[in-house]
Amino acid sequence: MTKQQPEPIAPAEGKLGILIPGLGAVATTFIAGVLAVRKGHGQPIGSLTQMSNIRLGKRTDNNYPKIKDFVPLAGLDDLEFGGWDVYEDNVYQAAVKAKVLDLALLQTIQAELEALVPMPAAFDKRYVKNLDGTHVKTYTTRYDLAEQVIDDIRTFKATRNCSRLVMVWCGSTEIYHEATDVHASLAAFEAGLRANDPNISPSMIYAYAALKEGVPFVNGAPNLTVDAPALLELAHETGTPVAGKDFKTGQTLMKTILAPGLSARALGVRGWFSTNILGNRDGLVLDDPDNFRTKEVSKLSVLEDIFRPEDNPELYGDIYHKVRINYYPPAGDNKESWDNIDIFGWLGYPMQIKIDFLCRDSILAAPLVLDLALFMDLAKRAGMSGIQEWLSFYLKSPQTAPGLRPEHDIFQQLMKLQNTLRYLMGEDLITHLGLDYYQDLMEAR
Repeated sequence: MTKQQPEPIAPAEGKLGILIPGLGAVATTFIAGVLAVRKGHGQPIGSLTQMSNIRLGKRTDNNYPKIKDFVPLAGLDDLEFGGWDVYEDNVYQAAVKAKVLDLALLQTIQAELEALVPMPAAFDKRYVKNLDGTHVKTYTTRYDLAEQVIDDIRTFKATRNCSRLVMVWCGSTEIYHEATDVHASLAAFEAGLRANDPNISPSMIYAYAALKEGVPFVNGAPNLTVDAPALLELAHETGTPVAGKDFKTGQTLMKTILAPGLSARALGVRGWFSTNILGNRDGLVLDDPDNFRTKEVSKLSVLEDIFRPEDNPELYGDIYHKVRINYYPPAGDNKESWDNIDIFGWLGYPMQIKIDFLCRDSILAAPLVLDLALFMDLAKRAGMSGIQEWLSFYLKSPQTAPGLRPEHDIFQQLMKLQNTLRYLMGEDLITHLGLDYYQDLMEAR
């Protein structure tokens, strides 16, 4: 296969600033984790950019470098952190309250965490009804609010001496809403900002501000944000990458691992019942039905796209899929998910699979924030703009071009991610066909 000739990638010179709307459990676990790794107090487990290998060439070449040694990514020592939150706690205080990481570990990086103070948030209580934000910006119109966020971005970049920025939304899930006329074009959106249109959510304010400044934006929640046509138009206008949506962590991660296996074996599924208990701020927000609806749509789409019941009616045409999330404060960040899966095999005989996954939501999400930030910075330096579908591996509801069905199979997603990296570096893409090994063997006889 002929090697690809991609555009040259600008070097990762200088500091990379990672700006985060929402300095709660996920964001503080991510920031504290990176600082702890810098000091040798732990390993970045779960991060593909730091821990995973990638195969280059034939299997017989035995060439499996670390991704971080193969692709020109920003180094962990070159990262700067900042963000916004509806509460004024510094990152150390927020991390202690989140109760994800051990206090003894946090105390080893206490000074660095205390120095990270959130900027007042762009907030609209209608979108997150169970939070009472007190550390918030005042404004007359949403355009004024967007201008304040843009000023925050510029000030952070200058004061922290960053050469590049990315923004990763780690804020709460907003209430469910669909695109309206104000989201249809950039002109309509900017007119809506000036008219203070209530259909423009806080996450859209952050995304607009980032994209106006050419800052890549990742949506880590299931909100309608950079998948709005207006913001996609802005992304292309400024040559800026976007990705979304909703970090793929606990229960959905397991679904995208198990469901492709059932489909690969042509085993039928009659029902898949999923329920969760969660006690952190995310659980509190999702205790409101309007916010849960946004998450429910994200979670329900996974099985439909993997099983494709319209193409496999005998196996999946009557599948019943139910998802529940229950707020349970004593659980804290230690989410527990239960799945009951009714499957059937040869001649229709029934079987069951039961999963009890006691996971730690922010522990699973933190490495996703790191990888997405580093890969989005890479995409920007490589001249890639608009939707970065190759990052679907990390997301529950992968963003795709209009009319294109998303790929939820985690193994297909990983292949796409790795082949994108090979392409960017001018390496041969890998199809796993492998026939040439055996052709060579026969010719040698």
